[in-house]
Amino acid sequence: MTPRPHLPPRRRLRSLAGQLFAVQIVIVAAVVAGGAVLAYLFTADRTEDAARRQVTAVARSVADSPTVREAAVRPDPSAVLQPYAEQVRQHTGVDFVTVMDTHGIRWTHRDPAQIGKPFLGHIDRALAGETFPETYTGTLGPSVRVVTPVLDGQQHVVALVSAGITVDSISAQLRRPLLALAGVALGALVLGGLGTYLVGARLRRHTHGMGAAELSHLYDYHQATLHSVREGLVLLDRAQRVVLCNDAARELLGLSGELDGLPVAELGLPESLTRAMLSSSPVRDEVHLTAERVVVLNTSAVGPGLGTVVTLRDHTELQALTGELDSVRGFADALGAQAHEAANRLHAVVSLIELDRHREAVEFATAELALAQQLTDRVVAAVSEPVLAALLLGKAAQAAERGVDLTLTEDSRIDDGVLPPGLTARDLVTVLGNLVDNAVDAAIEGAATHPGPPEVTVTARVDGGELLLRVADTGPGIDPQAADEVFVRGWTTKSSGRGLGLALVAQTARRNGGTVEVGRDRGAVLTVRLPLQREVTA
Repeated sequence: MTPRPHLPPRRRLRSLAGQLFAVQIVIVAAVVAGGAVLAYLFTADRTEDAARRQVTAVARSVADSPTVREAAVRPDPSAVLQPYAEQVRQHTGVDFVTVMDTHGIRWTHRDPAQIGKPFLGHIDRALAGETFPETYTGTLGPSVRVVTPVLDGQQHVVALVSAGITVDSISAQLRRPLLALAGVALGALVLGGLGTYLVGARLRRHTHGMGAAELSHLYDYHQATLHSVREGLVLLDRAQRVVLCNDAARELLGLSGELDGLPVAELGLPESLTRAMLSSSPVRDEVHLTAERVVVLNTSAVGPGLGTVVTLRDHTELQALTGELDSVRGFADALGAQAHEAANRLHAVVSLIELDRHREAVEFATAELALAQQLTDRVVAAVSEPVLAALLLGKAAQAAERGVDLTLTEDSRIDDGVLPPGLTARDLVTVLGNLVDNAVDAAIEGAATHPGPPEVTVTARVDGGELLLRVADTGPGIDPQAADEVFVRGWTTKSSGRGLGLALVAQTARRNGGTVEVGRDRGAVLTVRLPLQREVTA
């Protein structure tokens, strides 16, 4: 036996929740980092502006001091200005306060060794009487400084003052808010990551750990499966709107166009079918009629208040076959009854012969045979269509067994070959069989209140390019107010039954382009007209 080759395990794609988690972490990190950078730049800029305003105020205050003006014109300015400048520096929090002559030679400095040396920076604009800021690298390193002139009473520049704060000092001032900012950013990142993880975990549970490609394939399989099943399937949401209607359901219900989102009440379905689909309680194997089909309906709720699943099965053919089976069963029952009756008659004939009553035996046998043959000859002569002839003979036997006299009118006649191929024998059995069955039931019901034997009269003929099938009975008739309800599923005068017979008659007539009329004579008169030639519309 050849061993199976070892196949490498299929690489597991990252789940959709994992992909979203990674993307969200990147986004949160980017947002936090961007916010931190912007906050740093904003804080640094604000700190530098504050330092510049501070040194400007200090430099101008020193330049406006009478002590500085007076010392600037004395022989040894440093003796007075050095202690003054250091005192100001310590009280104001700046890093240096330098007073110099108009040539830039220092009179004061934080480092006394630098007194008498040239000032490191620009003084031209100050000599012109302007106060200006700059960032320059001096003996203490890079600093933000301001240079301003010292003016005497005649507004002449007699000295210059520079005050500044080093960049290191500014950075030290930024360190504390930056640490706080970093803590806030880290906390935001942790909280964002935790929230993203929780959302991702919930999404992972709902998607069963599948990736985007797997979910897409699953959706495609779901759609293909639902549309390929032969049973009709309609999904409704909690508001009774259509979420999905597969191809089989569209065909069974005769629907077309865009249906998603439409309420069930706006689909144009029969009222009983709409009511069943909207029922709050489950529906099990209910038979309903559409314009052209017989469907079996089942409904089931999806979860607590999520919606409803409606399944539909086509029972049109089955219902027609059931009607044919009922007719065949009726034929069999009639044949059994006739066989039993024939045996009784045969016994009677044999007994008459044994009694040497030969003439009476012959008369009895031929009379019974003539009665049976008379109806057969009448039906066969009038109706050449074999299915209709067989149906009428069977129904006549059934009616006779139930004590009802079924007759065919004199004007009945259907020649062979008149019926078009589109008008199937099954449809003829459905129409005429149900009309006769309902008429026999009505005639028996009316026998209790109407004098005379119950009768059913059948007319079958071609009338002006139409096949006319009319069945009249001697029953109680149909209330004119109920004429429109006769052909609705569920209408019946019997104590038990589903009321499908006349509804099937109306459906079959519509499917073949015909009409059904309700009238009244001694009882109910129902007339079906079926066109022998259908118009073909482009």
